[in-house]
Amino acid sequence: QVQLVESGGGLVQAGGSLRLSCVATGSTFSINSMCWYRQAPGKQRELVAATINDRSTNYADFVKGRFTISRDNAKNTVYLQMNSLKPEDTAVYYCHANIIGFDYWGQGTQVTVSS
Repeated sequence: QVQLVESGGGLVQAGGSLRLSCVATGSTFSINSMCWYRQAPGKQRELVAATINDRSTNYADFVKGRFTISRDNAKNTVYLQMNSLKPEDTAVYYCHANIIGFDYWGQGTQVTVSS
């Protein structure tokens, strides 16, 4: 079994920064990808950033230049550094991992950006 636990969400003013963390525990010996998604009220869940096979990263256009995803394999942890936050970034942010073809989700962490 694999568990993903996110932390680091909170309330921040527009222009501020937050860093989200997601720790994977359990059978994590072959993580293919780790990603961050988000879901705002009344909207579909959307991909924010991904690190794939620890070799490449992808970002949604709406966060390019503001967010950075990084991974610490020794700690089985993925981070999302979020800078220049905007009110439209307000959402629940979810960690996702694909491990040997199986998908795992964290419980989500709320990020609220005030104007």
